[in-house]
Amino acid sequence: MAFTKIALTGYKNYESETFYFKQRIVGICGLNGKGKTNLLDAINYLCFTKSYFSKTDALNIFFGAEGFRLEGELQNGHEMATKIVCVYRSSLKKEFYLDDVAYVKFSHHVGKFPCVMIAPDDIEMITGGSEERRKFLDTLISQVDAEYLQQLITYNKVIQQRNSFLKNESFQTKFDAQFLDALDAQLVKPGEYIHHVRTQFCKKIIPLVQQFYNDISGNNELISMDYTSHLKDGDFSTLIKASRQKDIVIQRSNMGIHKDDLVFFLNKNIFKNLASQGQRKSLLFACKLAEFEILRAMKGSPPLLLLDDVFEKLDELRMKNLLQYVCKENTGQVFITDTHRERLENALSEFRSEVQIIELLG
Repeated sequence: MAFTKIALTGYKNYESETFYFKQRIVGICGLNGKGKTNLLDAINYLCFTKSYFSKTDALNIFFGAEGFRLEGELQNGHEMATKIVCVYRSSLKKEFYLDDVAYVKFSHHVGKFPCVMIAPDDIEMITGGSEERRKFLDTLISQVDAEYLQQLITYNKVIQQRNSFLKNESFQTKFDAQFLDALDAQLVKPGEYIHHVRTQFCKKIIPLVQQFYNDISGNNELISMDYTSHLKDGDFSTLIKASRQKDIVIQRSNMGIHKDDLVFFLNKNIFKNLASQGQRKSLLFACKLAEFEILRAMKGSPPLLLLDDVFEKLDELRMKNLLQYVCKENTGQVFITDTHRERLENALSEFRSEVQIIELLG
């Protein structure tokens, strides 16, 4: 599936704009603040029913507007076009449609149009805390395993209830242990399911990350990863009970898959402690391309690839190696943004017959 059109109304800096995509590789250029990232985000939104960057929909509304509307058209060969529409009004519930049929649950849309985004702030996945690395795993797995997404939604809902209970109960004279027992019981099944699936996916991801890292960096540095989880240490139900007293004291849930992490190593040392900026970028792209490759293999066709501002802080060799894969070895649709038109055109010159350049001037 490839996007042929997207119309944005009241979305971020777009009051009203329509773009038509005529080639497999779409380069989007313009100065900072012209809407390059917002355009990619709108495409990502139609694939995931949410923004890649904004945590709440209210932050996506054009200044002075009451809401926003996104409409995308996709084509698969010679088949009839598919239409995706999102309508958000700040005073009403969000609406999401596929070919004019409304979704009851937005989660049912996730995975229908697989997509991988690579953006500058994603470097936090390599250098920051564990939340971004769990998000990386969840984004990948949710696109190929609908049950995983439902179990993750359930788990996150219960863990929020549990944290709220622990915080509020600290102000009560009598502790309701039975209610906490009930919440703990609700965590076990989804937690164990999520842990099992993450374990299996990490076995697929690790060799791919190693391969892509060496392909992009052009060397044979030893990259390794370790998936860490409390559930490796025993039965989840037992672990929750053992942690209860500590949870009550700190008023937070300490034990569970919401603490899982991916730890990266370079030559057997913690990666983020000694890696250069180029090495960090290479590892980020390696992780994202591993995600891309797993989606391609499991879905039977390449997912959409969105590359935001990837030319910055990446040397010429790494950039050439990256483009070799995403534009030549990959046959799916690719969107690439850059601030410099000439640099973008030069980088994509080898694929000129398949490239469309869109310049944002407004």
